[in-house]
Amino acid sequence: MDTDPDKWFYDRVSRNLIQLHSIEEVLYSGQTKFQSVEVIRSGGFGKCLVLDGKIQSSEVDEFIYHEALVQPPMITHPCPETVFIAGGGEGATLREVLSHRTVKRAVMVDIDEEVVAVCQEFLPDHSRGSFQDKRTELIHTDARDYLTKSGDTFDVIIIDLPDPIEEGPAYLLYTREFYRLIGDRLADDGLICVQSGSATWTELLNFTAVNHTLKSVFSIVSPYQIEIPSFGGSWGFCLASQKVNPRLLSTGEVDSRIAARQLTHLKFYDGLTHQGLFSFPKHLRDELSRPGRLITDSDPLYIYRS
Repeated sequence: MDTDPDKWFYDRVSRNLIQLHSIEEVLYSGQTKFQSVEVIRSGGFGKCLVLDGKIQSSEVDEFIYHEALVQPPMITHPCPETVFIAGGGEGATLREVLSHRTVKRAVMVDIDEEVVAVCQEFLPDHSRGSFQDKRTELIHTDARDYLTKSGDTFDVIIIDLPDPIEEGPAYLLYTREFYRLIGDRLADDGLICVQSGSATWTELLNFTAVNHTLKSVFSIVSPYQIEIPSFGGSWGFCLASQKVNPRLLSTGEVDSRIAARQLTHLKFYDGLTHQGLFSFPKHLRDELSRPGRLITDSDPLYIYRS
């Protein structure tokens, strides 16, 4: 956390890009076993969670990120009952999952118990009581270790992890080996959604690598992007499945499922948004269609070094 008297926070968007946020107040600053944790109040985005020097979410635009991460896979699945979340310490991903009345069980595995506690204290509007929901199972361990030992399968698996940095807690959760494990833990018509890093034209390394690595495991991979102001630009996500193609859902069908599940809280996502998510300009389509970097356990990808 920058302590310059001008009170600016330097947010590392990627290895080549930094953006500045004005700081009105530092609400919390600490170090867990796994990462540094700060909660700041910024001038432009309100309260923000910062892990290892990088903004994870802000109260002003977190709804964009979390609806974009959760709602496309949840709506694409006709009746999601079991959901696994890797990461998601703020509880907002869990919040969006539990908004679906079809869900009977939501397993959230976040390795860092302290982050979850800090978020419940300083960012309670992110989770809105989701950790107390009887459908929630909150487990503090490594997500890969949990899935390796568990024989359970899930309708939807959501990967809401920090970007991979050297010595960070998440870099082995972006590899082909991990995605193969996830494939074994998905139901036949299941889907996985991965937050995939910057989709800005000059900072596509993680996005294209995740897309390419998922393609080595799943038969249907659908990358998409949205604009997240607090992240400094466009952000990428990848939806993958062996059987289900989210791009085939019509605007009307998406809106019909939203209405049937009474998702009246949505501010970002609807049928038109769903269709637009998967529309890229030509230069990005071309880049995503090229063979990309394959992420493996023996050759992991670091967006930047800690």
